[in-house]
Formats: sequence, C-alpha cells, structure tokens
Amino acid sequence: MAQLLAGQEGEVRRLSQVIERLQSKDEELLVGSDLQSLREENEKLKYRRLHLQRSLRAEMARGTAPHSAGPGPQNSSIYWEGKSNMEISERISGTARTTFLDSNIQKEQEETNNFDHRNIGREQELFFFHELSPGSCFFLPRGAFIYNTLMSFIQLENRKRGFNEVVSPNIYSRRLWEMSGHWQHCSHNMFSFDVEKEMFALKPMNCPGHCLMFSHRPRSWRELPLRFADFGVLHRSEPSETLNGLTRVRRFEQDDGHIFCMIEQIEEEIMGCLDFLRSVYGVFGFTFQLKLSTRPDMFLGDLNTWNQAEEHLKCSLDMFGEAWRLSAGDGAFYGPKIDVDVKDALGIYHQCATIQLDFQLPIRFNLTYVSKDGVDENRPVIIHRAVLGSLERMVAILAEDYAGKWPFWLSPRQVLVVAGPGCEEYGRRVCQELTGAGFMADVDLDIGSVPYKKKNSQLAQYNFIIEVGEKEKVNHTVNVCMRDNKEHVEQSLAATLEQLRWLQQQRAPRAQEDFQLPVRGRVDAKP
Repeated sequence: MAQLLAGQEGEVRRLSQVIERLQSKDEELLVGSDLQSLREENEKLKYRRLHLQRSLRAEMARGTAPHSAGPGPQNSSIYWEGKSNMEISERISGTARTTFLDSNIQKEQEETNNFDHRNIGREQELFFFHELSPGSCFFLPRGAFIYNTLMSFIQLENRKRGFNEVVSPNIYSRRLWEMSGHWQHCSHNMFSFDVEKEMFALKPMNCPGHCLMFSHRPRSWRELPLRFADFGVLHRSEPSETLNGLTRVRRFEQDDGHIFCMIEQIEEEIMGCLDFLRSVYGVFGFTFQLKLSTRPDMFLGDLNTWNQAEEHLKCSLDMFGEAWRLSAGDGAFYGPKIDVDVKDALGIYHQCATIQLDFQLPIRFNLTYVSKDGVDENRPVIIHRAVLGSLERMVAILAEDYAGKWPFWLSPRQVLVVAGPGCEEYGRRVCQELTGAGFMADVDLDIGSVPYKKKNSQLAQYNFIIEVGEKEKVNHTVNVCMRDNKEHVEQSLAATLEQLRWLQQQRAPRAQEDFQLPVRGRVDAKP
C-alpha cells in the first residue's frame, strides 16, 4: 500500500508540473482551436490532479498510509459534465498528517475549502440544506438579499431591453408536456402525480406555458418580437447522487426569457441576447466561453429546419466577434443552442447562460400570427434565453469567485454601526436610517472596545464600518471606515447615505475605493 501511495504522489507531482508548463506557454501566440485545445487539456489535468490528490488524502485518512492521522473522509458523487448517461465521478475529501503530504498540497486543500460556497454559506449564514427537503435550498435573510438583488438586477435589465415579465402556473397536466414533447424526452426528470385521475407534473421549464400565453388570443406581426420574462419556480427530479450544494439542486429559479419573433428578426434578436449577457457578465468581471451546441441523436423536426436554425446561430456568433467552438450533438431536442460557460475562482467553467433557437414548439402548439397581408398562417420562431441561468448556481459561483468578500451592491453585510459607550441610542438611529434607505445594516451595541468590534466586523466581511462616539453624536456626523483599509472619513449621515446610494446604483465593483470621491461630477462606473 505504501508503494502504491508513493506512486500516486509521484503522479500528482508530475501532473502539477505539466499544468505549470501548459500555463507558462504564451497564449497570445495561440488562436482558435489551438488555444481552445490548450485550455481544455489544462482543465482536464486540473480535474485529474484534484482527483488524485483527494484519493491520496482519503487513503491516508483511513489509516492505510504510514503515520497518518485525522478524521475520516467525506465523499459525494456527480455525473461527469452533469449528464446522466456519463460515468459517475467520485469526490473524496479528508485530512491527514503524513510524511507523504507536503505543505503545498495541504495549503491547496485549505484554499479550496475557503472557496467552497457551502462553507461560505454556512459561515455567513446565507443558506442551508435539510434532509427533509433534499435538493431544495433554504435561503436565510442574508442569502435571500443576495438572491433578490440578483433578480432585481435582471428585472431592470429586462425592462431596458423590451422584456415584459409574466407569471405562469407551476403545475400542468401531462397533456401539455405530451404536446410540447417534454414528456417523451424528459419525463424521468419531472415530478409527476395524480390529481382526480389525471396525471400532472411540476414544471421543469417555462416555455410550454409561454406558448399558451402567446396563443390565448390572435397575434399580429406588429407585436413581434414579443419578449416574455419569467422567474417562476422550477423543479427537476435530479438523482440524489448528483445533488451538490447550490450547483445542482431540485428546486430553482432562473432568469428565463422567451422571444417570439419572425424569421427575419432572428439574428438581430440573438445579437441582442449576446450583448445582454456580455453587459451583465461585465458587471461581475466574468470571463466566458461560447459553444454552439448542435443537433443531438434524439431530436424533433426535420433535418432541413435544424440546418437552417444552426446556420442562423453560426452567423450571429460570427457577428458577435467573440471566439466560439462547436459542441456537436449537445443541442436541446427541439433546437440548437448557444451555451455560455463562466470561469470561477478555481478556474473551473460552469454553464450559466443559454440562447436556444426553436422552430419546433411553434409547430407543436400551432402558434401563428397575422402577417402584413392579413394571412393568419405565419409561424413565429421562439428564442429561449437565460443570462444568469439558475439563480442558485449563480449565487454559488459568485460566493466562490468573491471568496465571501461580496461587492457592496450584493453584500449581505453592507454596513455595521459601531457605537461607543453612552452612544447606543445614536447608533440605533443611524442604523435605522441606513436600513430605511434599503441597506443591509446592523448595529453593534455589545460591551467591548471599539477596535475589538471593528476587527470582528472586518472578519464578518462588512463593507463599511461606521463608528459613532461622543464627537459624532454632538456633531450629528458619522466616522466611516472601509473593510480592507484603515482610512477614516468623518462626514454627515446625509452625505454618507447619498454616497452609498450612488455606489449601490452603479454596482461599483470597488465601492470602498470609490467612497471618498465626490458624488456629483463622477464618471459612472463601467459595467
């Protein structure tokens, strides 16, 4: 066993050297498929190295390695690439102290744990899961603030881009899913049940319901493109072994959108969707990859329609100007799609946004509109669009990308008021002003020195700490300290509120640095 473990450790070291060599190459000299191949190989090596390291630690934690000690391992499983027809990948973690482990591996494990969104969620009291509702997240008040802020952000952007928000039912008859084709292709991923001798199911997606909304009255060409947005709750019956924190759940919401348009409007609408996601991802500082996913083995419709749809997406991607790659056979059963993967803090890509072109559902639901010449036999095309994708998954990605240090506009702990002795009532009033203005603010009235309270607030990742003592109480001012430095700014509470409102509205990524700038005359932060 010792010889086997030594061999595994050698493999870990070899893979680490390969990764370093790959990363040291000048990517500027590589373009197109060469650059993509390098990145993909790098990602595969990272996964393989991590798997070897965790397997090695698990063996040591079980006591099979010499001089090992520590708690037993923990494990979870997930299908490779999230596909149920792929083999299961086992995640094994544990801790050990042994001569086989060097300090670099231990340090990497600690850093990985620090970035884990499940640990961040627990430590910051954002969310939790319970065995009585597996795969469904309980968002606590601070986590709900992040969740709702993300939703409000997209709702505002939707309105700017002509999307109208709708609310649709959660439960539909099996007949709807048979009409859409979902029952034939993915009923195994749906929660279904009998109601008065008829089969119903919780919706796993919104598109069939939006088709009913489109068809509930005659439509004119003047209404197109018609853009619906929906944040309805979705449920998918994911196998228990694939559930993984917020990244794989059974109950979720997504920033769903459906565009009903004419064929000649397709490319313009897809370009609008691509610009939408680039604008939003710019706010978060994300880098992303684009993939064109084409016809799968099991599909609806005829080949000519599919080829036409894929060509529309290719043209839009080429006009967009960003690099993209082909992912053959990964399209939805009803149409090809553009998948967008964002890169997290650990260098791992997650699929979030999607843009799907659908010629099939309008046929299956017999959707028509009246053309300019008065003919009511024209078929619209549906573009399925999500930017953040699952809000749950996006919270996980952001938590790990920011390592728990949330930007001010998203932060569940924006301001802490620290009141000195005898100033508790003034501290309460300042906190009430802040919360009344819509900020996540708390007041610390516990006994203890102000420096001690400040230190605790910085560890808790409050963006701003407001100190109030006798001087501030008399002058009706506040003393503002930033999270990551020791600079203090004394000013009126009104001026502080005005600056915080500006930072909130601009979604400033470096709010602490921008705080002392004068509010008027500033250049708006670029997304």
